Amino acid sequence: MLAARISARRAALTSTPRTGASLVSRRHKTTETRPGTFDFQAELPRLPIPALQDTAARYLASLEPLLPADEFKRSVAAVNEFISPTGLGPVLQERLQAVDKAAPASWLEDIWLNKAYLEWRGPSYINVNWAAILADNAAVPLVPVSQVERGRPTDVQINRAARLVTHLLEANDALNMGTFAPDQQRDTPLCMNQYKWQFGTTRVPAPGRDQILHQYPSTVRHVLLQYRNTSVAVPVYNEQGKRASTEQIAEQLRAATQAVDAQIAASGPLPAVANLTAADRDLWTAARETLQADAVNKASLDAAESALFGVCLDVDADPATLSDPEANWHTLTHSDAGSNRWFDKAISLVVLPTGRVGVNCEHTPVDALTTGRLLLEAIAKEKRDPRPAAAADGLAPPAVLQWNVSDGVAAQIAEARKSAGALAGDLKLRFGGTPFGAKFIKGLGVSPDAFFQVALQTAYLRHHGRAVATYESASLRRFAHGRTETIRSATSAAQAFARAFDGDASLGEKLGLFKTAAATHTALSHAAAAGQGVDRHLLGLRAQLGADEAATPSLFTDPGYALSSTFVLSTSNTTPGDQFRGGFAPVTADGYGVNYALDPQDIKFSVSEWKSSAATDADAFKATVIQTLNDLHAAGEQAQK
Repeated sequence: MLAARISARRAALTSTPRTGASLVSRRHKTTETRPGTFDFQAELPRLPIPALQDTAARYLASLEPLLPADEFKRSVAAVNEFISPTGLGPVLQERLQAVDKAAPASWLEDIWLNKAYLEWRGPSYINVNWAAILADNAAVPLVPVSQVERGRPTDVQINRAARLVTHLLEANDALNMGTFAPDQQRDTPLCMNQYKWQFGTTRVPAPGRDQILHQYPSTVRHVLLQYRNTSVAVPVYNEQGKRASTEQIAEQLRAATQAVDAQIAASGPLPAVANLTAADRDLWTAARETLQADAVNKASLDAAESALFGVCLDVDADPATLSDPEANWHTLTHSDAGSNRWFDKAISLVVLPTGRVGVNCEHTPVDALTTGRLLLEAIAKEKRDPRPAAAADGLAPPAVLQWNVSDGVAAQIAEARKSAGALAGDLKLRFGGTPFGAKFIKGLGVSPDAFFQVALQTAYLRHHGRAVATYESASLRRFAHGRTETIRSATSAAQAFARAFDGDASLGEKLGLFKTAAATHTALSHAAAAGQGVDRHLLGLRAQLGADEAATPSLFTDPGYALSSTFVLSTSNTTPGDQFRGGFAPVTADGYGVNYALDPQDIKFSVSEWKSSAATDADAFKATVIQTLNDLHAAGEQAQK
């Protein structure tokens, strides 16, 4: 039985030591057997706390291209005061070291979770959640738009959902049993802790700071279907823990849609409680507290929030938009005004009537690349011949979640939908790309990621005439319970190249500046991944401030700090783009969100903006990025002749 196998694996899922151990003996032991999911966890090193002086030097280097000379001089003085023996920096460093000693795995883990996510009171919807379109399945042609009947599911939609649900459940079973293969990077094991937070995980609103409802091993027996803005608990395991076959899952989904259709036909739509997950977190907190006072509502909330993951069958989109990838992404992201999604679920699989598939994921508990592995493996399995599985006897029928909603909560739902519609209406995303990719870039002797980041700095300077703080995500998963660090991509070297690229310098001089900029970016990337970045250390120090000290530290009150941590360009590399094409909203009012993938033969990227900003133009900036990439390609080709 699955439950018995899960129990047998629990003893292997142990704690993290304070120092890393050699991997040689463990690897030698596992050469003849496949290592278990968490076999290397105990050998992962802890995330280091950088030296105060090292972080100060990196921080000032990141400020230099952003500030005029006189303002930079002021920031240097502020930093020197902060790190001096009589400054507050050494005091905060000692406090952070004490936090590290008390933390089971990482000094950063709780600070990052709380400050970056759980204390945020704006909507998670769009601001925190991310969305991606997954690859189509060539073996299952998309339903022609002309054959889509608005308001009704298609067989291709339901059957594709069932196959992908099956493969996600296979991943959950493997994680529960500890047989899911551990991630490694160039023979270095990566932390697998995030995978414990993929299934059965939901962000739950709470006063002042949200919570994460979570279970590992994830032995819940149902998924949460969203269909016609109605929530349905759909069992996918029987009472004995046997997983349903793909055919049974398809029948369960079909039965669930029929039950919703029948209920709506008989008595009208149920209250759209899921819309509250798109609301301001304080509004959602208040509404949830009211809902929980009723036993029927509490049972429905428990079913929604405990579900393994979400499955959204969309049927209400305008068929005219279904063949447009940009429109598909917007549907995945905000679904009109926050309808037909339980946005607090860690993973929501979304299937459109054509059979196109995507996801909407709540970012708080896990990072996109770990969820991405689950999704990429699911669609890879889907493209192979399915292995028939025995049916699960005694599978319970789907249950439409019922709600008793007061006038007050009904008004909150209406308010949530109105505000979500306004936020969705303000978001614009555009897809772009080039006909050359990583293969050509590697021929230049530079990292593809560095190539794109230097190109992006050049494009921004061309388009807006200045350098701006830029965020790129780096993984810290080589450390126990590692999440991410910031690569500050706006470097002096990148700006030197960007200014020279359209100038009178020779091709050789430009190429030299370009390689210096790319090498600088690569070095920063390696440092960030090694726990030697800027932003997480400064966050950790700032989190140690007492209430009476908040206005004291010169580093944090210096205007350069706010400028350098207001990321006008927020970027993320989510290669491979042929399987996984995503995007996210800008993190500042006058900024861009840039997601990109560097495949061998092409580059795919997206640019998002807030339409309300007078400072941004996603269409025009996308064109500048494409032109800059093509100009760099032409220069590279010329240099290779």
